[in-house]
Amino acid sequence: MKVCVYGLWHLGSVTAACLAEAGHEVRGLDPDAGRVEALRAGRPPVEEPGLATLIDAGLRQGGLSFFAEAAAAVAGCAVLWITFDTPVDDDDEADVQYVIDRVRQILPLLDENTVVLVSSQLPVGSCTQLAQAWDGPRRLGFACSPENLRLGGALQAFRNPERVVIGLRDERDRATLAALFAPITTRILWMSAESAEMSKHALNAFLATSATFANEIAVLCEKSGADAKDVERALKSEPRIGPRAYLAPGVAIAGGTLLRDIGFLGRLAAQSSSTTPLLAAVRPSNLHHRSWPRRRLEQVLPELAGSAVAVWGLTYKPGTDTLRRSGAVELCRWLLERGALVRAYDPAVRELPQEISQVRLCATPEDAARGADALVVMTAWPRFTAIAMEGVLQTMKTPNVIDPARVLPPTTAALDGIRYFAVGAAQAR
Repeated sequence: MKVCVYGLWHLGSVTAACLAEAGHEVRGLDPDAGRVEALRAGRPPVEEPGLATLIDAGLRQGGLSFFAEAAAAVAGCAVLWITFDTPVDDDDEADVQYVIDRVRQILPLLDENTVVLVSSQLPVGSCTQLAQAWDGPRRLGFACSPENLRLGGALQAFRNPERVVIGLRDERDRATLAALFAPITTRILWMSAESAEMSKHALNAFLATSATFANEIAVLCEKSGADAKDVERALKSEPRIGPRAYLAPGVAIAGGTLLRDIGFLGRLAAQSSSTTPLLAAVRPSNLHHRSWPRRRLEQVLPELAGSAVAVWGLTYKPGTDTLRRSGAVELCRWLLERGALVRAYDPAVRELPQEISQVRLCATPEDAARGADALVVMTAWPRFTAIAMEGVLQTMKTPNVIDPARVLPPTTAALDGIRYFAVGAAQAR
C-alpha cells in the first residue's frame, strides 16, 4: 500500500520507518526542507534508539522516501497519515491550528477515497471539523488513530502495540485501514472518530492524574515518616491497580504531552459548561511539584550565588535527546538566574540551548560532580543507576544529593556523610 506520512518530527519519522519495514511503500512529507534533506541522508530529527538504522534500511531497500513537495508525495497514496507533533507552549497550550492548517492545505491534492488518518494530538471533534471543512469534488475519508509514541522505546511500541485504536467517520474506510495495520497487528479497537479522540484525552489525563496523585502522596509521606516507594509497592501489588500504574513518586510531569490533553479536556468542559474539578486540579498540583528540587536546594544551600551545582540529566526523559519543556533545563535556568555555577552531564546532549548556555556541559557525570556543593539527578538515565557513588561523593565539596525519583543506587542514601533527599523519602537527612 502507498502511504504518505505527513509531519516528520519524532512521531512521523518513527511511523514512516516502521511502515516501510512492514512492507508498505512510504513517502515521508514535511514542509521543512532541511529536515527532509537530513532524513534522506539517514539522519532522524531526534534521538531514538534504532531509528537511524531503520531509516537507513528503508532508504536502501527502496520502500522509504522523503519529500518536501506535497503533490509528488501524496500522488497515488491510499492513506495520508497525519503525524505532526502538535506544538505546545510553556503554559501547556497546544497550537492546534498549526496542524489543522497544514492538513487543510494538502486536501485538494489527494486522490479520490484517500483516507486521512490523524494521529497528531488534536482536540475531540477535529476529524469532524476537517471533514466538514472539505468541500472538494472528491470523496475523502477521515479517521483517527491516537499516537502511541513511547520515547526511548518508540520502535518496539509501534511494532508490537498492545492494541491500536481506530476511530472511523465512515465504515467504507475500515477495509483500507485494516490493510494498513495488517502487517503490524490485528488487535484493533474500532469505534467512532470522536470516541477515539476522547480515548487519547482520557488516557493521558488518567496518567497525568496518577503521576500527580503519587507526588502528592509522597509529600505527605515526607511529613509523616512513611516512605513513598513502599506505598508505591503496596499500591502496585493491588490487583485493581497493577504493576504498570503511573504511581512512581519523582520529578514533575514535563514535556507537555500529558498536560496537553488535560488542557483539551479543560477547554471542552468550559465550552460545554461542565464541571471537572478533579481534572482542573492536576495542572496546578504538578506546577507546584516542579519546584520540589528548588526547595531542597534552598534548604541545603541558603546562599545559591556562587555555589556549584551539578545536574545529571537534561533531557525530559531518558532515551531521547529532546530538551523541549525539560524540567532539568528549567532548573538550570533558575539556578543561573540566582548566580549559581552550574555543571551538567547528559549522555544524549551535545549542545545546550541558548537559555542555559552558561551551563558547563561536562564529558562525564563524575566531572560534573567534582567540587560541587550539591548534585541533582533530573533524568533517569540507566547509567546513573549503577554509578559508584562512594567515589563521586569524595570529590564533591559538600555531599548534598537531591535525587527526586531515586535514580541512584539504593545504597546511596546510607553512605557516610551524605545528605540525601528524594521525593517521598521517609527521612531526608
